[in-house]
Amino acid sequence: MSTTTLAVLVPVLPFLGAVAGLLLGRTAPGFVRPLAILPTLGAAVLAVFVAVRQGGGPAIETATELTPTGSVPIDLSLYLDGFAVLVAVLVGVVATCVQVYSTAYLRDDPRYPSYAALVSLFTSAMLLVVYSGDLMVLLVGWEVMGICSYFLVGHYWETEAARSASLKAFLVTKLGDVPFLIGLFALATDADSFQITKILGTVASGGLDHPTLIALLLLAGVAGKSAQFPLHTWLPDAMAGPTPVSALIHAATMVAAGIYFVARLLPVFEASRAALVVMAVMAAVTMVGSALAALAQDDIKRVLAYSTIGQLGYMTGALAVGDRAAAVFHLLSHGAFKALLFLGAGVIIHAAGTNSLAAMSRMDGLAKRIPDAFWTMTIALLALAAIPPFAGFFSKEAVLVAAEQTATGHSDTAPGAAGWLVLVAGVLTALLTAAYATRLWLMAFRGRGAAAPDHGKEPVAMTGVLWLLAIPTIGFGLAAGTLADWFGGRELTPTVATSVLGTGAALIGIVLTADRWHRAAARAAAVTAGATAGATPAPAPGTAPAGPATGAPGKAPVPAAVAAEESAESAALAAVSAAETPEVAEVTHDHPAVPAGPAPDPGRALLGPLHRHAADGFHLDAAYDRLFVRPVRAAATLVRFLDREVVDTYVRGAGAGPRLLGGLVRRAQTGNVQSYLSALLAGAVVLAIATAVLANVNAGS
Repeated sequence: MSTTTLAVLVPVLPFLGAVAGLLLGRTAPGFVRPLAILPTLGAAVLAVFVAVRQGGGPAIETATELTPTGSVPIDLSLYLDGFAVLVAVLVGVVATCVQVYSTAYLRDDPRYPSYAALVSLFTSAMLLVVYSGDLMVLLVGWEVMGICSYFLVGHYWETEAARSASLKAFLVTKLGDVPFLIGLFALATDADSFQITKILGTVASGGLDHPTLIALLLLAGVAGKSAQFPLHTWLPDAMAGPTPVSALIHAATMVAAGIYFVARLLPVFEASRAALVVMAVMAAVTMVGSALAALAQDDIKRVLAYSTIGQLGYMTGALAVGDRAAAVFHLLSHGAFKALLFLGAGVIIHAAGTNSLAAMSRMDGLAKRIPDAFWTMTIALLALAAIPPFAGFFSKEAVLVAAEQTATGHSDTAPGAAGWLVLVAGVLTALLTAAYATRLWLMAFRGRGAAAPDHGKEPVAMTGVLWLLAIPTIGFGLAAGTLADWFGGRELTPTVATSVLGTGAALIGIVLTADRWHRAAARAAAVTAGATAGATPAPAPGTAPAGPATGAPGKAPVPAAVAAEESAESAALAAVSAAETPEVAEVTHDHPAVPAGPAPDPGRALLGPLHRHAADGFHLDAAYDRLFVRPVRAAATLVRFLDREVVDTYVRGAGAGPRLLGGLVRRAQTGNVQSYLSALLAGAVVLAIATAVLANVNAGS
């Protein structure tokens, strides 16, 4: 069987599995799980075969005309280069892990058949995007993913949170898709083709008439799909969907599609240095802003969601400095450890009965209850923090090296300003990433308080997947040297300068967060001791009780009012966070209520007065509501008023006039012949008089 035939089967198998799952979900429920797992697993195996056969050599391309259009043709084509085949392997592996994991995580969900079918369709659409050599066929997969995300994010549609999140995700991404579609048509018009190879040939020959406009239009769609500033606000809210869906969206499908699209068409963006600078600014703002927001979130899944936004910012930054090898390398590395993080978070939620980090920080021994999740999450968080020798270190360093080379003038692909923006933002984000990764680990696994509930060992379908994903999380970076051919011969090795900068920043973030954690834990213990020790002498006014719980000797006492306020706010955030996540009640065991109390949160101390704003995503949703939503609603209200009171008035008047005239005419129809003759005689007399008057007037003139 040829390589192209195998490549065709890769997206077809999950598609057939989705169709079969939808058709047999109700009539033959016993086939649902095999139809969910086996086609996706088969696609993953075939994707590996395709990658091995492609071998990092010249791109394999084949095309056949899909339909004549009379102008720019649309071709059903494949384009298999090293980047495409590796990304397809990632999609297949992560999708298979998600399907296996979901059989246990959603085992009691009545809508599991439709869920599994939609995940398969989602996977098929992403594989179509990866392998497609024609932009219109790519657009089909692009839009199918948007539809699937709408249904999957809204899986728990009985809740307002899920309905709002799915609608928001759909509308925000569609907002970016409108200019994206215009950009595709403009690009195809200049190149006279939708085929990627012909478009790249046109770019190489300088045939683009408006490169900056086209690049910016395409970038708007990428910002929406890959959750980059300013169209990133849908992704944190999309956590209302099931956790396995979050793993699929964040690691290997929807948000990765935009990055992959830019990587494949990078010469189009390189044709405009202005577009590269815009991309660099977008990446820098996204990286730093999302890392700050992640440091203030209480929902464990929202922390990971903002983390995804920031890591996608790294990839966008690599593309902004013209290095698609570094971008795709980080995409692959991030896909492995982010899938592990989300699926591990699902195990934590499953065991703890809450998604709130504040509530977890008041549980003792959670790590012992779920050792598989504890160890694999620790590995994934080390990779996220870019600690060597984990995969995240090597891929993040590749991005920093590319930015350094552009900033120092060793690469003239992009402006130096773009390099400096990405480099500075990347180093700062490395510090913040390590900080929120450490915060998540400490609050989830080092809690103090009531013993965590023990429900026995978690299902093998969930824990086994975690260890499988831990393998590339540990070893992919070390093995990247053997994959140089698939990355176009690019050596993705870190330099001493970037290693010192990146790792040093990460270590600073870890140390600072751990120190603030110990201080916050001491303050929380002091508040608890002051509330429970009735025989303890009253503390001095405005301070918490003194003693070992307040910290080391010589440190300032904690104001009791401040500590109580922070404790109440933490408890409120935890309650809201848990209440707004629909899946908690669906997938978790029956849990005793977590005792209320202070929750040590190092994020508050690190962010200070910025914490409140970061926790709310810097109020971007409120700003968009005032700038766009309210004016649109006001305009809609005005249009409705004009339609009802003005347009409908004319319509009603157009009907009322003839109706009134008809009423008058009907009154004249009495059936009395004498009346008719009298009216005829009167009319004749009037006409005669009028004729005589007109004749005299004309004679006189």
